[in-house]
Amino acid sequence: MNKLGLEQHPSILVIEPDELLAQQISLDLEEAGYYPIVVNNGTAGLHQANELQPALIVIDRLLGGESGLSVCSHLRDLGSRIPLLVLMAKDAIEDRIACLESGADDYFLKPYRSETFLELVNLYLQPATSSNEQLRFGELVLDLATRRALRNGRTIDLTMKEYELLKYLMEHPREVLTREQILENVWGYDFLGESNVIEVYIRYLRLKIEDEGEKRLIQTVRGVGYVLRDG
Repeated sequence: MNKLGLEQHPSILVIEPDELLAQQISLDLEEAGYYPIVVNNGTAGLHQANELQPALIVIDRLLGGESGLSVCSHLRDLGSRIPLLVLMAKDAIEDRIACLESGADDYFLKPYRSETFLELVNLYLQPATSSNEQLRFGELVLDLATRRALRNGRTIDLTMKEYELLKYLMEHPREVLTREQILENVWGYDFLGESNVIEVYIRYLRLKIEDEGEKRLIQTVRGVGYVLRDG
């Protein structure tokens, strides 16, 4: 695809060492209207991410002698807000949590399925609302156009899942939301077992929106869930 095509189609960086899988993902993305860039290792992936600033990055958890999760962590340490999707084979709770704690927005379980994978990609690349609507709770503001939060004059960058979680909480202020409600409305599917994915993201949000000296807004209701309230 030429430069004009790159400008017209959202670019997606695929970091995948399996040549056959990389080829299949690339073909599916191109047929869906995206511009795939494929590399087979983390070093090349980090370089391309910095150079191209793609709309989305797909990373295999296993990159030969290195971990795809370390690539995710490095990108987040550099301040990247690009949505990160991890391909992985294991479905254990600890694997899911490790994936999310690395800074990834989501993961896709192997074996690879074209239709399901593209549905997830489309979800993350749907355009942000063009309205000027904002959600407000006290001094906390969530801008739905930029998907950023503001509190006491400072701008807070959020990953996609952090944004969706905060948005759901702010749409239901002072209402106790159960873990099941949050999983269904933010992640869109059920987690098997006693996953603590919500706790992980609540911790992330608190670190970002409850800076030192600021009042805690996200309250834990032990044994039930969480509530957004100012006291």
